[in-house]
Amino acid sequence: MSSRRSSSPDSNTDSGGGGFPADERKRKRMLSNRESARRSRARKQQRLEELVAEVARLQAENAQVQTRIATFDREFSKVDGENAVLRARHSELAGRLESLGGVLEVLQMAGAPVDIPEIPDPLLRPWQPPFPMQPIAADAFQF
Repeated sequence: MSSRRSSSPDSNTDSGGGGFPADERKRKRMLSNRESARRSRARKQQRLEELVAEVARLQAENAQVQTRIATFDREFSKVDGENAVLRARHSELAGRLESLGGVLEVLQMAGAPVDIPEIPDPLLRPWQPPFPMQPIAADAFQF
C-alpha cells in the first residue's frame, strides 16, 4: 500500500490525503458509501420494476397465445369431424360403386346392351370449368 502515515502518533493528518484530517476523510467516505448504497438500492428497485412489468407483459402474451391455441384446437376438432364424415361418405360411395360395377358386369355377361353415358367429373379436370363459359353481355353505359 502506498499511503503513508506520519510518524507522530498525535497527528490527525495524512501526508497522502491532501491535508484533510482523518475524521473528515472518514466522514466523506461514509457519505460516499451511503450515496453509493442509495444508488445501488435505486438500481435494484428500477430493475425489480422492469422485471415486474416484463412478467405482466409475458403473462398477457401467454394468455393471448393460449386463446389462439384454444381457437386452433376448436377449428382442428371441427375439421377433424368433417374429415370423419367425408371418410365415411367415401367408404359408402366406394361400396356403392363396387356394387354397381358388379351389376354392370352381370348385365354385360348376360348380353344386355349397356350404354352408359359418361358423366363429366370436374374433380378429374380441375383446370376446366364444370360448365361451358358463356359470354357476359355488358354495355359501356350500363352504370
